[in-house]
Amino acid sequence: MPKLVHVTAVEVVGDHRLRLSFEDGADGVVDLSEWEWRGVFEPVADPDYFREVELDPELGTIVWPNGADIAPETLHSWVTVRLEHRSGVAEAQIARCGLRNVPRRSTRRIPAH
Repeated sequence: MPKLVHVTAVEVVGDHRLRLSFEDGADGVVDLSEWEWRGVFEPVADPDYFREVELDPELGTIVWPNGADIAPETLHSWVTVRLEHRSGVAEAQIARCGLRNVPRRSTRRIPAH
């Protein structure tokens, strides 16, 4: 199981792009522009609604007004996973999300699920 590291800051830096900071000092940009926005995430497809993202300090992650959120450990892995240090869980995330080797401060494009 990935270590739970809470998000400490979120900033919208473009259409479907977020800069995230974490309590362990990790920081990076995730690009969700190719995400398939289904179910509770459908409204988030609208760039104006996407910009309404907020940090929920109680949950330690990002949320939108309709309650849609992304687990902090998932966001953290999208920013920090390094192939040379991956665990079995990280390997599964890499396979599922198409992640590649990224530096501690990075820009990640997250493929559609």
